Amino acid sequence: MRVDGRWIKDDQGRTLILHGANVAENCKIPYYPNGATYRNEQFFNYRKVSYVNRPFVLEEADEHFQRLREWGMTFLRFIITWEAIEHAGPGEYDKEYLDYLYAVIQKAGEYGINVYIDPHQDAWSRWTGGDGAPGWTLEMIGIDLTKLSQTGAAWTHATHGDPPPPFTWPTNYGKLGALTMFTLFFGGNDFAPRTKINGVPVQEFLQSHYINAIKRVALRLKDLPNVVGYDTFNEPVRGLIGTKDLTEPPRGLHNSGAMPTPFQAILLGSGHPQQVNFFEWGVSEPKMNQATINPDGVSLWKKDFECVWKQNGLWTDKNGEPRLLRPDYFEQASGRKVHFSNDYLKPFIKRFITEIRSVHPEALIFLEGPPNNSLDFPHWGPDDPGGVVHAAHYYDFVMFIFNTFNPELTVDVATMELVKGAKEVRQHFVKQIAAIKQTTYERMGNIPVIIGEFGVDFKLNKRHGLKTGDYSACAVALDTYYNAIMDANFLGSQVWNYTAADLANEREEMWNNEDMSLFRRDAQKDPANIYSGGRALEAVLRPHARKTAGEPLRMQFDLASRIFEFEFRHDPAVSAPTEIFAPRFQYPTGYQVKLSDGTSESDLQKQILTVWHTKDRETHSIRIQPSA
Repeated sequence: MRVDGRWIKDDQGRTLILHGANVAENCKIPYYPNGATYRNEQFFNYRKVSYVNRPFVLEEADEHFQRLREWGMTFLRFIITWEAIEHAGPGEYDKEYLDYLYAVIQKAGEYGINVYIDPHQDAWSRWTGGDGAPGWTLEMIGIDLTKLSQTGAAWTHATHGDPPPPFTWPTNYGKLGALTMFTLFFGGNDFAPRTKINGVPVQEFLQSHYINAIKRVALRLKDLPNVVGYDTFNEPVRGLIGTKDLTEPPRGLHNSGAMPTPFQAILLGSGHPQQVNFFEWGVSEPKMNQATINPDGVSLWKKDFECVWKQNGLWTDKNGEPRLLRPDYFEQASGRKVHFSNDYLKPFIKRFITEIRSVHPEALIFLEGPPNNSLDFPHWGPDDPGGVVHAAHYYDFVMFIFNTFNPELTVDVATMELVKGAKEVRQHFVKQIAAIKQTTYERMGNIPVIIGEFGVDFKLNKRHGLKTGDYSACAVALDTYYNAIMDANFLGSQVWNYTAADLANEREEMWNNEDMSLFRRDAQKDPANIYSGGRALEAVLRPHARKTAGEPLRMQFDLASRIFEFEFRHDPAVSAPTEIFAPRFQYPTGYQVKLSDGTSESDLQKQILTVWHTKDRETHSIRIQPSA
């Protein structure tokens, strides 16, 4: 597998459309003790955890990889976390976990499944409402983990209790814990030069430990031929970097809960109670109330530590009254206006590439820009490292906000205008994905694009599917997304997600009550049926051109008729045939093939249609339809 201009190609020069899933959401939390986010037992005892058996115990690996292969998901984004590797303390690596990782990914290779490793994080860590970094990263700058919730510095499911407000965890990106850690990680040299850990500048300390932890993974996995490469950092965010005015409230889409201004968040951490905006979920005009946070004046900072932003001269409470000295502190550095993606994210990515390729030289590197469908990607050019892929993420926020998907009506969140009509809605999503692709080509030097995350909330329509087993509404949504990503724009993708845990309806995937897994054990009525336990599979298990002997020109799958059509322009330098994934799920009694030219061969067992085109014409077409 290699990068060739805008495409990823195999060793015979064929263009690849890489279809798969993220495995798995439960990799965000420890296996022992049970780290499900609704539990608070031993929540702060992070040094003695284990992620061995995430995503599943080795004894079940054959079952899951066989299912994923049958479902056509042969390219996985494999989730790990920094905490899983280095939870015990700086430089203390979990050898048992690394050995488990090797064994489970080696098993994937036995089923012809390739992976790229994703060092995952959301909102920095479990104690700041997400997952990713070890607890000591916060403690070593002086944060008391047990005070994060009380001071409004984080919202966590464990400290809030059940039931949590829907999709509240993203509010942590605007709270002090995550704001501080992302800023220090990416921009500590410029914005916190006085902050050091064991005498080492905080940015260097955090980045070096993160990269060295992932480098340990690369050292362990580099000899596995099915390990294609490494993601750099899941959904990197700027923290406070680039903030124009620390006294202004957050803008854009709002989630449920407290949303302080950045300066309010800073003051809350130092024990100054604040009246903050408290939102109910909405789009442009959310319902807003006021709430008093940290009324008891508790300090987030441990004894002998002070707020890092006070330490670095951002604010003062001299004479007893807190005062902000520089509202635009994070907008400029060294007399220049800063740009997060180019000035801070890109240097980190280049450093990551150098270190990973020092032990795994052939590894592809999957880059990410800021999340939330942002088009603010780091610029990439001919002088930057090659062999990189833009693994962008895409989520339909309207679906999440309104807990429904209407195939005939949506909202363009860029313009806040309604999009009406079935054809217009599908085309709207096609244009959104096309914008990601085109912006990548313009700003990142024509590198390939895949969609590393997208998915559907299986709690749509007030948990209709969970109550009835009918996930047809979710299938319509997923079909729309796959049409936009894979069919219309020829992009590989890894849907979020495939989780193999034994789930219960009220607990979903054990992480912040999300329910986005294609598979649920408690929905598996017939273990002998490879499709049992799957959800909305009619949209996911779709035919597609897996390997094309040239350039894809048109691809279309109609969910109702199950007719698949594909056109491509052949590359004269490629002699290998084109391969189409033709799933048994769609064609249980077989299928008919119509070609513009050439010959074909159907392997029903492997679910592959192989097509040899002729050379007397430039373009070729393939049509598959169910047998009569």
